[in-house]
Amino acid sequence: MGSFDDDCAEQPLSPTGRLFLHPKWNLVVHCAIGFKNPIDIDAIKYRLKTSLLLSHPRFSSLVVRDSHGVEHWQKATHIDLDRHIIILHNPVSTASQPVDHETAVNDYLADLSTSRGLSTDKPLWEVHLLMAHNCCVFRLHHALGDGVSLMYLFLADCRRANNEEKLPTLAYGKTRGKKRVDSSIGKGWWVLLIGFLSMVWFNLVFVVEFVMRSLWVCDRTEISGGDGVELWPRKLATARFRLQDMKLVKKAVPNATINDVLFGVLSSGLSRYLEHRTPNALPEGLQITGLAMVNLREQLGLQELSDMMKNNSPGLSWGNKFGMILLPIYYHKTNGPDDPLAYLKRAKVMIDRRKQSLQAYFSYKTILSAMPYFGAKVTAWLNNNIICNTSFTISNIIGPEEEITAAGNTVTYLRVNSTTGPHALTMHLVSYAGKVDMQISVAKDIIPDPAFLANCFEEALLDMKEAASRNATISN
Repeated sequence: MGSFDDDCAEQPLSPTGRLFLHPKWNLVVHCAIGFKNPIDIDAIKYRLKTSLLLSHPRFSSLVVRDSHGVEHWQKATHIDLDRHIIILHNPVSTASQPVDHETAVNDYLADLSTSRGLSTDKPLWEVHLLMAHNCCVFRLHHALGDGVSLMYLFLADCRRANNEEKLPTLAYGKTRGKKRVDSSIGKGWWVLLIGFLSMVWFNLVFVVEFVMRSLWVCDRTEISGGDGVELWPRKLATARFRLQDMKLVKKAVPNATINDVLFGVLSSGLSRYLEHRTPNALPEGLQITGLAMVNLREQLGLQELSDMMKNNSPGLSWGNKFGMILLPIYYHKTNGPDDPLAYLKRAKVMIDRRKQSLQAYFSYKTILSAMPYFGAKVTAWLNNNIICNTSFTISNIIGPEEEITAAGNTVTYLRVNSTTGPHALTMHLVSYAGKVDMQISVAKDIIPDPAFLANCFEEALLDMKEAASRNATISN
């Protein structure tokens, strides 16, 4: 992946970075940052000039190709900030009627998601300042890094709103260094043997499933996309959740996690939406398979990471380190006798089985192995196939626990989406200060009403919360 202190002099891109630069993908991440106060352009420029972002080799390097067509990072001689900062003073919505700030920003992001990629005659990032909407949009090519590494880099230059001397707090930075209890202690040999055999079995099943999805097995549902759908016009909507509601729901099912709740909400919300779109037309239990992105890097605390970056630690790796898992969810009629928490229980069983497999590592290693032997074209074809043969993509990034400031301005929201792929439905979640926002990007000719879909997800969590509260009252 390369280390932080690498001068990037003609350093080859990682296999994953090369994949994201392939014309079939050309994947760009959009991070929308809302501000409480009007944007100070000079403060933004000053913060960028002094930020860890610009001191990072990847953000000050060009992508060049050698005589064999292999991409390399080449250090740029000068960074012209004026070429990277796009300032838009007027409202950006193209709607015929006045719209609110959220709708205007989402419309702008939807247009960006089908626009051309970033110019390769400058480092692969831009900052769009939407002055009328107090919003800053970072455009970052995915070849620069994955969502977790990019979030780390952004937060390293932010501070807590209630204490500007301190870095933000990330939930997964708290457990680093703590002792873990070995769950195998006290178990008989036969229990360990069954666990080992289960792991081997699930690995075999899920790897075979992954290969079959890459080659010929595919979904055929009302929300399925396909090859070429990445060029279709897009719409974007935001679903909002309270992290406290998710925590309350997860307590209703023993050993459940926030991710279990998230996938239960996904299953319930899609069932509601499909029942609205095609009443009584779909068979009960219809499988809808998606792709979930799984972070594979070690989770560092933000203070530890910031210190390593400032000290140019050679042990700090960057780039893209994540895998994909197949995520099957099932359609169930929501007007039946089913308990809303049944979606969570089914999701937990499914996720627990996935945890016993190495499917995410298998998908990651497949890219690393396929690129040197088969080249970018074949690797892109294999990855494009698995997207065409599934119905949706979902990713989840953990953000700061408290409100933060960036360039001295309080941040009101953090939201992420990306340029489009063959999926007609792509969902990106980011948590921030007790809230979780899901950006729902759809091909509007297949899913014309993403705002209604967002409402389905929100109602699914509220129904689960009500059921969990009711169960807790009965137990007491």
